[in-house]
Amino acid sequence: MKKYLPLALIALAVLSACNNNKPSSTSDQPAQEVKLLSPDFNADSAFAYTKAQVDFGPRIPSTKAHADCAAYLVKQFKSFGGQVFVQEGATKTYDGKSHQLKNIIAAFYPEKKQRVLITAHWDARPFSDQDPDANMHDKPFDAANDGASGVAVMLEMARQLQQKQPNVGVDFILWDIEDYGKANDESVNETTWCLGSQYWVKNQPVKGYKPLYAINLDMVGGSNAQFTQDEVSRKYAPQIVKKVWDIGNEIGYSAYFVNVPSGNLIDDHFWVNQAGIPCIDVIHYSDAAGFYMNWHTQLDNLNNIDKNTLKAVGQTMLETIYREQPVS
Repeated sequence: MKKYLPLALIALAVLSACNNNKPSSTSDQPAQEVKLLSPDFNADSAFAYTKAQVDFGPRIPSTKAHADCAAYLVKQFKSFGGQVFVQEGATKTYDGKSHQLKNIIAAFYPEKKQRVLITAHWDARPFSDQDPDANMHDKPFDAANDGASGVAVMLEMARQLQQKQPNVGVDFILWDIEDYGKANDESVNETTWCLGSQYWVKNQPVKGYKPLYAINLDMVGGSNAQFTQDEVSRKYAPQIVKKVWDIGNEIGYSAYFVNVPSGNLIDDHFWVNQAGIPCIDVIHYSDAAGFYMNWHTQLDNLNNIDKNTLKAVGQTMLETIYREQPVS
């Protein structure tokens, strides 16, 4: 998913972002005539959850910041009424280092048989190897968007789920060691990445677990974000792509959920699909500009998190869930 991008492509992404106007205020809020079934997603709250993660420092596997953030995330999901389980497993990254991964799993309304799964990775990449300054390539970075934003959206969703019960149960999985892959991974399906989701697929805690569908969130807090429809999502779960993008457009976020196809991305959603669960990716990416402009750089920090983007994604996710009707 996160192969090396030439600096020229990064420059193109920066130029593209500069030339595109920020989504208009009419797209920042749901249209007046649309009555939402979901509770109001609080972007200020989601931003605070992003900051809380960043404040621990880079959540690099096998560091104190990683351990402390894990404890925080478990505590938060429990405080919202979730049943929390931490799946731990020994793994080794491409550089030969051994780690104990921690996939954090939280179930809401576990008594409901029909369920929706929302996922994101919570770890931080150990080095900013895409930074324009080569001297920064071995330095860690805050990973505010590439990691923390998706988790923050999930935390705010969980807080809202506690206050208003949907018709379906909701599960959250925070993948660990997603972003520690080899920059030039030429293996089939880029297996040095997404170690947490790969481990979960091979060691599912609940046998026969089959939610209606799953949605993976990745880099969902950057300014001028556009979420295209990647090839893996379209191949495995076209009906879920249509559902989510249609809802996002209907409730006022067409500037974010653009009806544009994009190429093959090996992200956590690929591995969830290998478990027979239709899963899509909501990720800041386009074939023209590549990934989020501050991807794997020192500028992936809190200053570049946009509450409007958090709102667009969070509200669309909640509305998708609250529109689900029980099937007898």
